[in-house]
Amino acid sequence: MSELIYANYPAALTAPLNQPTAALRLARLREYAERFRAREFAPPTQTDYVNNHIHTIYSFSPYSPADAAYRAWLNGLATAGIMDHDSVSGAEEFLEAGRILGIGATVGFECRCSLAGTPYSGRRLNNPDQEGVAYVACHGIPASRIHTVDRWLAPYRAKREERNRRMVERINALTGGGALELDYERDVATLSQSKHGGSVTERHLLYALTLKLLASAERGKAIVTLLKDKLAVDVTGKNRMMLLDASDIYYDYRLLGVLKSELVPNIYIDADAECPPLQEFVEFARSIGAIPAYPYLGDVSDSVTGDKKAQAFEDAFIDELIPWLGGVGFLAVTYMPTRNTLPQLERLMGLCRDNDLFQISGEDINTPFQRFVCERLAEREFRHLIDSAWALIGHERVSDRDQEAGMFSAKSVAAEPLLNKRIEGFAYLGRLGGGGAPS
Repeated sequence: MSELIYANYPAALTAPLNQPTAALRLARLREYAERFRAREFAPPTQTDYVNNHIHTIYSFSPYSPADAAYRAWLNGLATAGIMDHDSVSGAEEFLEAGRILGIGATVGFECRCSLAGTPYSGRRLNNPDQEGVAYVACHGIPASRIHTVDRWLAPYRAKREERNRRMVERINALTGGGALELDYERDVATLSQSKHGGSVTERHLLYALTLKLLASAERGKAIVTLLKDKLAVDVTGKNRMMLLDASDIYYDYRLLGVLKSELVPNIYIDADAECPPLQEFVEFARSIGAIPAYPYLGDVSDSVTGDKKAQAFEDAFIDELIPWLGGVGFLAVTYMPTRNTLPQLERLMGLCRDNDLFQISGEDINTPFQRFVCERLAEREFRHLIDSAWALIGHERVSDRDQEAGMFSAKSVAAEPLLNKRIEGFAYLGRLGGGGAPS
């Protein structure tokens, strides 16, 4: 969160849009926008920065869809993209928020897919928790297909909930119950939007445990001691220093990050029935005119968000993986410029160009201390990602009217075989919608 930006405005204009319904949140957003439109307050300085990977309360995040769009606009973003786990239930609210604010908005979702039957069946790709299962992203969903996507995702969410309940049992076995005992309905489901088409993730389970821990011990040394005594988690290094700082306004999320990094192996149950086969995901995404994308993680040495241990992922076999992804129907690769080193990303970008794969950026926002702005987009190497975001928006707008006119349709590819030229054209169409000023 950019406190310096928010300090320019009174609390009445920076209060979270956390009303209980989308209609109420959007009504409040219109009030905010009206105050800016009336020049009661100077609008934020707009940039050309973009972010296509913002989580909301429909997966795990402190932000409602309206609030996510508003925070993106307050931070000067030109475009923003909603990207929830196993859910598009916040998409329509997000798009309307974008229209209210005059910010470009794009829709996607991410889920986990089974690699069974592929050459990567027993290998670890971009999933820290499980081999043979990969995270995938579906970008550029036309607005008219949002409900089709929701129907496709619903049974997978239900299967995920069954596994979540079993993992809560494991947490209770680990803690010994008592003051730390979790009740799924009371402590976990109430943190989510599961009754309104949202998903429940491992972070919900661990945040419920976080709240129990904070109710049982004082922040600082007492929490560190409780983690060791009750959960056998001996926090060291940077994480220990964070948890000893009882004054940190994001303490609950810091503690959540430590639990995500240290506790998941002890409570995790392999995802199975909730993971569609990889080929089914690719075929579904393409059938609705969306863009199936592979999220590159890359070997991690120092986690940006503090919730990942140092670990090796795709880099050892990236030269073979990227061509294979293109061969099975993926159209894009998405990555975080701030997560990886420049040599990692230069290698990846070269492979994408060689294999005619669309490149999309996103900063995976799901905690309040993460910045919406990725300043690496100002660097020459990453400027193309700004056009990519506008091309996504252009693709969604065109595909919403005519799916056969999308950026990767047979008709569009025949008319312009060069991907970089199609991106340029669809970025122009995206920018035609304007942005930057409340409507």
